[in-house]
Amino acid sequence: MGNEIFNKIYYYLKWIIIIIFVIYAVFPFLWLVLTSLKTNAELLDNPFSLPNKFQFKNYKEAVTSAGLGQLILNSLIISSIATFINIIISSMFAYSISRHKFFGGNFLFLMVVSGILVPLNALIIPYFAIINYLNLYDTRIGLILVYSAVGLPVSIYILTEFFKSIPKEIEEAAVVDGCNFLQRYTKIMLPLSVPGLMTAGTFQFILCWNEFIYAMLLTSSKNIRTIQFGISYFTNEFFSDYVSMFAAIVISIIPSIAVFILFQERVITGLTAGAVKG
Repeated sequence: MGNEIFNKIYYYLKWIIIIIFVIYAVFPFLWLVLTSLKTNAELLDNPFSLPNKFQFKNYKEAVTSAGLGQLILNSLIISSIATFINIIISSMFAYSISRHKFFGGNFLFLMVVSGILVPLNALIIPYFAIINYLNLYDTRIGLILVYSAVGLPVSIYILTEFFKSIPKEIEEAAVVDGCNFLQRYTKIMLPLSVPGLMTAGTFQFILCWNEFIYAMLLTSSKNIRTIQFGISYFTNEFFSDYVSMFAAIVISIIPSIAVFILFQERVITGLTAGAVKG
């Protein structure tokens, strides 16, 4: 009898906690979507009321006034190229560290991965000085290089653990067949590590897409700005068009959500690789 009561309490308590966390996670986004369909007067009058009439024109205003088309294109170009460069460099580093033992290898790995613990804001001045010295300020190349670098610790950590989970016998068989170092990396390890590459690439793309500080610091012209920095167009000293800004935020969130949904299974596979060894 006591166990039945305990099991019922546990069952209901479990679902209450789950529902609370779902509401906590979903409510801000739902509020953002509903608010983007209001007028500014409705928002200021009661932020939590439902729209009297859905104002879909806010999305049109967001696209036309701030030039979101150009901003989204900039973000896509910068994020995609930065992700590609990041994955290539991190995969080469991770392969070398995970499959080849050399003096100082573990120390080098710890030094690179420890970058995860460094706040991005702490690197603002060094990155600005380097990009300015290279005459890459207000260029896509400057942002691409910075974004590629800031995501390396996470990507290297994910890919190193994934490479370690791949049986060494496969690579040894490739050596017997005459594959050299480069061939083993390109023809054996990379195809087998697709889930890990997808995982690291997804995190890197979302990082680049959502980043704001460096986009603000290293750009000044509208032709180079990313979508996150472009959202600030809707606020100024005299007036703030909040509902159009919220519409722009909703638009900016959609690609990162879509990327995660498309590669969700790959991400989970990549994160759990190596967790169980038999």
